[in-house]
Amino acid sequence: MTPSAPVPTPPTASGDTKLGIILRIGFFIFTAYLASNFLLPILYPLFGLQIAGTLGLAAAGLGANLLTLAIFDRRSFTDIGLHLVPASGLHLIFGIVLGATSAALSLALPLLEGTAHLILKPNAGLPWPTLAFYLTTLLLAAAGEEMIFHGYAFQFLIEKIGAYASLLPVAVIFGLAHSSNPHATALSVFNTSLWGALLGYAFLRSRDLWLPIGIHFGWNAVLPLFGVNLSGITIEVSRYFYKWDSSPLWSGGAYGPEGGLLTTFFGALLFYVLYRMPLRPQHADIAQSLNEPDLPDLDV
Repeated sequence: MTPSAPVPTPPTASGDTKLGIILRIGFFIFTAYLASNFLLPILYPLFGLQIAGTLGLAAAGLGANLLTLAIFDRRSFTDIGLHLVPASGLHLIFGIVLGATSAALSLALPLLEGTAHLILKPNAGLPWPTLAFYLTTLLLAAAGEEMIFHGYAFQFLIEKIGAYASLLPVAVIFGLAHSSNPHATALSVFNTSLWGALLGYAFLRSRDLWLPIGIHFGWNAVLPLFGVNLSGITIEVSRYFYKWDSSPLWSGGAYGPEGGLLTTFFGALLFYVLYRMPLRPQHADIAQSLNEPDLPDLDV
C-alpha cells in the first residue's frame, strides 16, 4: 500500500502570528506617534495650541489607519467602522445626544442644588461663525482620538485576543495619555480610563466609530459652553464662568469636571444606557468576531 503524500500546511498569514500582530500594532502606534509629534511643532506657531492639537490628532488618526490598512490589509479606510449607511447617521446622532446630555446634566445638577453658580463675564463669548469653527475643531479632535484609540489597532486586537481583553488595556492607555494634561490627578486619569472603556464599549455595541465619535464630541462640546475646563484646558467660548461651591473631589478642581466624582457617576451610568440602547449594529470588517451574536443586538 502506497503511503499518501502529506498535505502541505498552508502558510500562516502574517497577522495571525505573534510577530505579525506585534508588527501591525507597533507600526500603527509608531505612525500615529510620529505624525502627531511631527505636526505639532509645525502647526503650533501658525494656529496656536488648540487648532494645532486638533489638526495633529486628526492627521495622526487618519494617517495611522490609512497606512496600516494599505500596507498590511489593503483594505478601504472606511473598513475601520466609518461606512456611510443609514445606521451611521443614527449612531452619530445618538452619540452626540448621549454625550451632550450627560455633560449638561453633570453641570446642571450642582446648579439646581445650589452647590455651583454661573457668573456672567463681561465682554466674553464668541460670535456664531467662531463658535461654529470651535465646534468643528472639537469634532475633528474627537474623530482623531477615536481613530487612534478605537480604530484599526483596537479592532485588530479584538479579532486576535477578544473584545474585553482588548477593552481594558486600551482604556488604561487612553487614560494615561491624558495624564500629562494641566492639573491632572489620579482621579482624572481614572475617569478618563473609565470613559475610554465606555467609548470602546460603544464600538462593541455599534461596531462602528460613529457612536463613540458622537459621545466623545457631545461631551467635549458642552463642557466649555458652561465655562468649565476641558481635561485641564481652558477654552474661552462661553459668556459664563462656572463657580463651584463644592470640594475638588466633586468638581474636579482646576482640571475640570472630568477630575471629579460626578464624571465617574455619569460614566458608569452611560455603560448601562449603552447596554439598553436600541442600535443597528453594523458589520465589522476588521473585528469580524463581533459579527457573531455574542453581544446584545437590539434593533430599532
